This record gives sequence, C-alpha cells and structure tokens, in this order.
Amino acid sequence: MRIARAHEFGGPEKVVIDEIAAPEPEAGQIRIAVKAAAVNPVDWKLLSGKAPVLPPLPLVLGGDVAGIVDAVGDGVDTWSVGDRVFAHPGLTGGYTEGIVLDASFVAPMPKAASFSDAAAVPLVALTALQGFLADGRDLSGLHVLVHNAAGGVGNAAVQIAKAKGAKVTGTASAANADFVRSLGADNVVDFRETDVGSCPSDVDILMDLVGNSQETGMWSLIKSGGSVIRIAGGAKAPPEETVDGVRAYKVRVRPNGDQLAELSAMMDAGKLKSSIEQSFAFDQVEQALRASMGGHVRGKIVLVVAQ
Repeated sequence: MRIARAHEFGGPEKVVIDEIAAPEPEAGQIRIAVKAAAVNPVDWKLLSGKAPVLPPLPLVLGGDVAGIVDAVGDGVDTWSVGDRVFAHPGLTGGYTEGIVLDASFVAPMPKAASFSDAAAVPLVALTALQGFLADGRDLSGLHVLVHNAAGGVGNAAVQIAKAKGAKVTGTASAANADFVRSLGADNVVDFRETDVGSCPSDVDILMDLVGNSQETGMWSLIKSGGSVIRIAGGAKAPPEETVDGVRAYKVRVRPNGDQLAELSAMMDAGKLKSSIEQSFAFDQVEQALRASMGGHVRGKIVLVVAQ
C-alpha cells in the first residue's frame, strides 16, 4: 500500500510516497482502507521539526481519516468488514492507504456524507467539542465567543455551540463574515476594525483559536464566572488554571469514538456540516500542505486517497 511520509524534518517537499506492506490489526484493533484524509496546520508544524514535542521519524502526518473497515482484530465485535467509518487517529498517521486503529477511536460515518466530507470533521470537531466539555456547562442560553470562527475548528465550534442552544459570536474578517453567519453565528465581529472595549462584557465562554485573546483585551469581555478555552496559545499551560480572574482550560484533542459518534449524529441531523476549501489527490501532498501553510483557509483541505 502507499503511504505519504517524511524521513527527515523540513518543508512539504520532504514528504514522499512510499510503498509498504499493509499493517495487520491486533486484538482490539481494526484496519481501515482510507479513502480520504484531511490536512491541518498541525501537520506542517510537526513536519517543520520546530514543534515543542516532535514525533519520531519517519513521520506520517494526518489527524483525520475516513474509509471502509477491511480487517478486524480479535475481540472486536463493534465493527465488521465493509463498515463506513471515520476517526481521529491522533495527530499523526492519517496520510496512508491503510491504517490500524484501536476500535474505540472509530465512529460510523454520517449516512449521507462523502468520504471527503467525513474526513474533514474529526480533528476539528473533536477539538471544539472537547473544549466545551472541559468547561463542563450546559451551553443552552450561554454566550459563546469563537475567536477565528472561519477556520476549521472555529466553524465546527460555531455549529456545535448553536446546536447546543448557545448564542454565538464569531470573530472573522469582513470577507468571511457571511460564511460565519451561514454557520449559525448570531453576530460576527472583526476586531481589527472594532474596538474590543466597545463590545458588551457578557461572554460566558471564549474559545481562543488564535492565542492572542488575552493580549488584545478579549478576556475583558468574559463576565464573572466565565471561562476561556485555549486551543491555540498557552502551550505550556496546565489543563486548568485561573488567570486574571478567568478560568482557563488548555485543551489538547484526543481520539474518542463515542464523542465522534455524537458528532456523526449531529451531521445526520443537519446540525453540523463540513466545509472543504480545497481537495487534492494523494500524490499532491506537497501542494496540499503548501495550501494550508498559505493561511486564510476557510474550513478544511482534504486529500482524496482513493476513489
């Protein structure tokens, strides 16, 4: 089978297509014939060799896969060969034609979704959902501010918060304002044009997907008893702390098939949709990574691994 991997750290040109034997699932595992994978900014950040914690070489990037179960290990009774599934395998491993995963990492694909649509969801939507779960409150009636609402995690966060009954404000440029409203945001603010101090201080939860919300004064919009969910920024921050009177949660996404099944059901109900900016063939990995590195991506970039 084909696998896209880097044998040394560096730029996107370091990723090459190799041929290897297909891995076999052990007890408690399944193998997925991958049809689509997604590209995320964390991919090229890990590839650069400058991340705080580096994975071992050779490095197989990719935190999202969608495909068909084609082998089942001993003791697995939740999945059968032929099942259409998707998963977040962790921050690496997805750029491949075949991946072996713990059965608990996997969820059924949304019934009407294509493989590309499904592959665009796991990492970003689990990140958003796990962020809200870290706060722990029922979102119904709360005011959620999503900083960078047009990006991958941001557009998932807007939709999940709305589906759970929150009032949602998203930050976005004027060019992306209508897109963010189409996701369900009640308000869209461009803080490059709008003074933070002129906004009401009524935010219950700030989801920071940029890492600069404290410096730009956005924390001042969080009302007493509110919280900030740090997805970007605060790399060395503990899972929970109080900063300037605000509860701050640092969230690092983890594979979770049960949570992904919840997101799949939301997609089936029309409450969560994927947003794909560009699609690339599997042998165009370098181009896909460069597109992600260019920034200003609205939604996700997808690799079509196999038809």
